[in-house]
Amino acid sequence: MNSIPDHLQEGLDILFIGFNPSIMSGKTGHHYANPTNRFWKILHQSGLTPRLYQTEEDGDLIKLGYGMTNIVERPTKDASEITKDEYEEGRIQLKEKLERYNPRVACFVGKGVYQQFAKKKKVPWGWQEESVVEGVRDFVAPSSSGLVRMKVEEIADIYRKLLREEKPV
Repeated sequence: MNSIPDHLQEGLDILFIGFNPSIMSGKTGHHYANPTNRFWKILHQSGLTPRLYQTEEDGDLIKLGYGMTNIVERPTKDASEITKDEYEEGRIQLKEKLERYNPRVACFVGKGVYQQFAKKKKVPWGWQEESVVEGVRDFVAPSSSGLVRMKVEEIADIYRKLLREEKPV
């Protein structure tokens, strides 16, 4: 199964960073393609998108100043299948992408994604006190996976903070 393409360009407002593609995303070639994934609904409910986008429109988010990538490229059934070596390689590649494309905000879609990237155990939701890559603000949001027990409204409230320029506490 193939990895899916990143949607990157220099100077993005927000770069959304997931764990890795789902099997469905690997099959379709689009981010957040699993029908149980709530990413598109969360973006819309939080006010980050003016309408509900479909997974096939993932590349169109560039027009809004948003990009997409993952810490690991290989599609899996769930994140527990990702190996330590894949995380290590992905961490290096992700840091290079952040340095090269210099988005204003790196939004980690899942606390575990940021924990793997930053090598930190305790991480709060929202803006992080320190960023891993200078000049890029780190923001940690809940995963949009249907397996996450938080309600969409709760998750959207956290994503909504991306619309406000809050200073890290």
